[in-house]
Amino acid sequence: MPLTRVSLRRGKTAAYRRAILEGLYEAMRETFDVPEDDRFMVISEHDDDDFVYGAHYLGVPRSDDLVLIQLTVSNTRTLAQKRALFRRIVERLGDKPGLRPEDVFINLVEVLPENWSMGHGRAQYADLREAAPDRVGV
Repeated sequence: MPLTRVSLRRGKTAAYRRAILEGLYEAMRETFDVPEDDRFMVISEHDDDDFVYGAHYLGVPRSDDLVLIQLTVSNTRTLAQKRALFRRIVERLGDKPGLRPEDVFINLVEVLPENWSMGHGRAQYADLREAAPDRVGV
């Protein structure tokens, strides 16, 4: 269950923002075993003064089209899956809405599966693990 947060400079169209969310969702479905309809995503737009970044940190030339993506996920994925996710996000966002690879900044925040509650005040993944301890992907 990824919780997706996207930050970018104010001024992009609704279609542009939708393309980012759709590309992220599809990349997660393709590489991260994210089930259909597991979509919890927000975009925050920021004024120029409130969006600060290192324009050349680690030798990556970023522009004002930079998109910061933070995915909070359960810590159940391999390094290979993470690398595949990063690549696929860049590919998809390069296609639509046309982001340069240098302008896609991704951060994964991994948490234990029992740290999620998707409603009703229950820890659904903890409940699933107790019922089926061999389920790794939860």
